[in-house]
Amino acid sequence: QVKLQESGGGSVQAGGSLRLSCVVSGNIDRSIGMAWFRQTPGEDREGVANIYNDGRTGYSNSVKGRFTISKDNNKNTFDLQMNSLKPEDTGLYYCAAGRYVADGLATHEYTTWGQGTQVTVST
Repeated sequence: QVKLQESGGGSVQAGGSLRLSCVVSGNIDRSIGMAWFRQTPGEDREGVANIYNDGRTGYSNSVKGRFTISKDNNKNTFDLQMNSLKPEDTGLYYCAAGRYVADGLATHEYTTWGQGTQVTVST
């Protein structure tokens, strides 16, 4: 069983940067795809960035060019570098893992979720 633990959330002013990290432990193999999602109260969870098991990445249109997802196989971590943050990026950010992911930003593809880390961007 895979387990996930996020860190790195916080508060920042618009235009600033934050880096989120997710530590992956447990039964990790080459089938695992990973992603970052975010959620605000009353809204559905939204996929923002993902890495497929073959290393390809994907981004939502709202973060493309500002966010970068990466993974470190030696440390079993995957990170989300967030630059040029906007107030609308505020939310609870979750890392997620799933096997043989086909649609990288779709919630139903992921079976394991972290507890979430809060990101707040002020004007």
